[in-house]
Amino acid sequence: MNTIDMTLYILKGLNISVKLYIATFIFTVPISLILAVLYTTKYKFIKKLITLYTWVFRGTPLLLQLFFMYYGLPIINIILTPFTASVVTFVVNYTAYLTEIFRSGIESIDKGQYEASHVLGFTYYQTMKEIIIPQAVRRVLPALSNEAITLVKDTALISAIGMAEILRNSKEIVSREFTIIPFVIATIIYLCISSLIVYIFKYFENRNKVN
Repeated sequence: MNTIDMTLYILKGLNISVKLYIATFIFTVPISLILAVLYTTKYKFIKKLITLYTWVFRGTPLLLQLFFMYYGLPIINIILTPFTASVVTFVVNYTAYLTEIFRSGIESIDKGQYEASHVLGFTYYQTMKEIIIPQAVRRVLPALSNEAITLVKDTALISAIGMAEILRNSKEIVSREFTIIPFVIATIIYLCISSLIVYIFKYFENRNKVN
């Protein structure tokens, strides 16, 4: 098996990794923002629930959570496909991290802006949507960039439940051909994806600095 064939076979796994990445991003960002906003409200019970949620899913390994979703839930007759289990696990896990990031961003905004918006007749919802959240998101872009890069690497974990993503395909070739070239190819692919994400976030960070 030549290098080109190896690369093409490994790239077949990129399709699954990209789908998981996009699905995680689409669901995680809005849910995290909603939870972060709810945390800043006056309802202590909601705050405690969100705190418990983030504590559990930030304090346990992502791989353990993945095993729980795919291998554990069937015990109580909840059976998920490998991809569905992966999406649910990644969304739940990364939502916990992003909720804390957005919360810190929201709480970093000066309280005077809340008072000014109240004087102008803005509702709490309008204040959050038009004033607080846009500023908070700009402030936490570096932290979001780190999480986005970590997510790229974490997609490799789905190989543990039999999904043919980049790493699993690489391991198959290594086992069959007895060569480390597939791992080198996989490394290059991951680095290219991570570099692209860094570039995108740097673009937005620089754009916000200019503005």
